[in-house]
Amino acid sequence: MDRIVLKRPFFVVNPKSYLYGEKLRRLARKTDELCERYGFQSLFTAQLIDLAWVADNCPHLIPCAQAMESLRPGRGMGHILPEALAAAGVRATFLNHAENPMTVGELAKTIVRAREVGILTCVCADSVEEARAIAELHPDIMTCELNSLIGTGHIAGEDYIRASTEAVKSVSPGTMVLQAAGISTGQDVYDAIYYGGDATGGTSGIVCAEDPEAKLEEMFAALDRVRADIQGEA
Repeated sequence: MDRIVLKRPFFVVNPKSYLYGEKLRRLARKTDELCERYGFQSLFTAQLIDLAWVADNCPHLIPCAQAMESLRPGRGMGHILPEALAAAGVRATFLNHAENPMTVGELAKTIVRAREVGILTCVCADSVEEARAIAELHPDIMTCELNSLIGTGHIAGEDYIRASTEAVKSVSPGTMVLQAAGISTGQDVYDAIYYGGDATGGTSGIVCAEDPEAKLEEMFAALDRVRADIQGEA
């Protein structure tokens, strides 16, 4: 399976374990609708049991696993097999999230396995220094997010966004940079891209909003505005 080519800016909806089943499907349908309307790509994560549904029913989304391992077909009870994800239509995976960290050795092996089956890797890092170090593994996407801001509704400042993006690009120019953690408003989305991120997205800022679908509308509209503004400045 050929890997998807990402275009800046793109968006990530990551419901973690907040949503599953019909509630997850409703949010996926809304995200798919917005991607079609605005012409954006969006990674959409889900519980493993829901990912095949997302792949089959949301053609404008990039189905994304919340984790994967370097396992190969055969023994490996209870682990997440790359080939099984790819066969279910999964096109990307998060790795090394603060809530599911990996050793450097396992991370490196899993990135290699993802390439073998055509799955994009979205690897998480906390500090600027960690982002620079992990960039040596040349993931497809680096998620730069301060762990202290996850779920807080407060995003990192311009200095962190610019410094972490530049740190990744200096080592791995082809790696896209996702600026996340604390994204909860359209203005947050705008700032994350305007200050240099290739992508942004959210979890609690979306799923815990009073009206998650309205919040998505707000965020996609902001992504559209910043795209137009950046193109206008070029």
